[in-house]
Amino acid sequence: MIPDEVVEEVRVRADLVEVVGESVPLKRSGKDWKGKCPFHEDRTPSFYVVPAKGFYNCFGCGASGDVFDFVMKRTGLDFVEAVKQVGARFGVEVREVGREEEAEDPLRSHYEANAFAREHYRSRLAHPDEGRKGRDYLEERGIDEETAERFGLGFAPDEWRGLREAAAVHEIPDELLLEVGLITTSERSSEPYDRFRNRIIFPIESVSGKVVAFGGRVLGGAGKGVPKYLNSPESPVYHKGQQLYALGWNRHAIRKEGVALVVEGYMDVVALSAGGVDHAVATLGTALTPEQAHLLNRYTQRALLLFDSDEAGLRATFRGADVLLAAGIHPSVVTLPRGEDPDTLIRKEGAKGLRRYLDGALDVMDRKLQLLDEKGFFGSIERIRLAVDKLLPTIRATVDPTLRDIYVSRVAERTGVRRETLEEEIRSRPSSSSIGGGSPPGNGGDGHGRGGTRAPESSGSGPGRTAKTVGGSGNRTRVIPPLGAERTLLLVLLRARDWMDRALERIGPEEFRDPVWRAIFQALVENPELAAPPPDMGEEEARRLDELLASPEELDHTGQIFEDCIRSLQDREVRERRGELMARLQAEADPEERRRLARALQELSRDRPGR
Repeated sequence: MIPDEVVEEVRVRADLVEVVGESVPLKRSGKDWKGKCPFHEDRTPSFYVVPAKGFYNCFGCGASGDVFDFVMKRTGLDFVEAVKQVGARFGVEVREVGREEEAEDPLRSHYEANAFAREHYRSRLAHPDEGRKGRDYLEERGIDEETAERFGLGFAPDEWRGLREAAAVHEIPDELLLEVGLITTSERSSEPYDRFRNRIIFPIESVSGKVVAFGGRVLGGAGKGVPKYLNSPESPVYHKGQQLYALGWNRHAIRKEGVALVVEGYMDVVALSAGGVDHAVATLGTALTPEQAHLLNRYTQRALLLFDSDEAGLRATFRGADVLLAAGIHPSVVTLPRGEDPDTLIRKEGAKGLRRYLDGALDVMDRKLQLLDEKGFFGSIERIRLAVDKLLPTIRATVDPTLRDIYVSRVAERTGVRRETLEEEIRSRPSSSSIGGGSPPGNGGDGHGRGGTRAPESSGSGPGRTAKTVGGSGNRTRVIPPLGAERTLLLVLLRARDWMDRALERIGPEEFRDPVWRAIFQALVENPELAAPPPDMGEEEARRLDELLASPEELDHTGQIFEDCIRSLQDREVRERRGELMARLQAEADPEERRRLARALQELSRDRPGR
């Protein structure tokens, strides 16, 4: 037999339209495809292929199924042979195993808890009274019922324990809900409560269709300390840097279009779909990661980036473009009108209006050159030197040799620097994902006659009361209290502004538990050159920012402190979860439960090796 996960991988990779289209002439019919049924004498086209859901259906004879059913009916193969044939075609190695080799998925209960939550939230949205607020919001945003159903959208009423109590009826334990992040606790109360309240819920699915996490958009004003968007934390089944929102739903459209639209948020993807544009995916609250880029590479080698056109959006655009280039994907940049995003634009101008901006997309190198030219970087030798430093990282990131050669020629032509000199510079200086791609062309350098990022020179000891060093010179470990890490990281970022891009590659505002530090970090995301509290900043946030800006603390070994703070924030939930599991394991007497807890600990160790 073939393991279920292998079957699912083949099903995900397979292009049903391509397989069916070899024996059935198909024509596009809206989002679907239609043709004459191959299984009965069909005078008029009654055979439909629905790529978004991965199945076909004939309204004449009733034949229906997925890609394996189609191959079996057309060729007479059995199921195993059909999976092997489709797998070979789409690059999946299919291996049979004996029944005794097949072990039950240790994370099955996690997926089941998330699937239950999705149905719970969907039922709340459909409820005549409880869901009216959510339905009204979606209607205002142009999201019709069909689109909401397609993406499994739901609603979490403004209740503290609605989901928890519903899960208890189905005997889903609090421990499991805590582990997948559906409920949480606070320092003020150990009594668990629902993480998502008064929010539109966006289920996050893996490419294979399993619910791994959720995002929630608050309704009405967010209020002080309440984030507009709230995401599930990392869990044994969810690693945000390894998923792309809506890839499972839109992968077939991406293949057909030959290009993916990469946007910033859930609502952008859903609004685009409601407007008839189905080849978009979104990052999940982090900068685009290499894992996400390689995942996207399974379905296309072209991407259009539709991020905000402000300074922060440009940083995310060029950082993401370099990551895509390193994964073999050719990125272009779509410039939207200032103040617009894909959601607002498609509602105002429709798919035809959006198409004008997509057709005007520029290759990432051309866009960088355009911005540098607009900012006068080709008018003096000193500025040309800075321009070259901002362009080289994109060349270094490019793995396609032909595209790389084009980029070198383009930069040589525009800057007047000889090809040989550029190529020597590329070879002699190591690439860094925090340079160039993260800094919009035209921003200031690092004070060393270079653009991009450089670690400050430093020596001595760490910042006494916030971080301390323990152990001898051969065993150096920095210990930072959790909230101390938040403050210290902000202090580092205020001293070394170009390091903001490096931080954003690895963490987002949601990693900050103190709402004041989170607000300051968000302000820096929006304006890395922030030199004073902005006018709309809260009183406490402004007070603490002023304190940081005026702090006399010396930060020696800044690079080490930066790394320690980032790791502390990234690993905090994992450390706490590991401690909780260890305590439960020591107190547990039931052998089966001890085995389950041990598996959970192993999963944590696998996700955070060596930590």
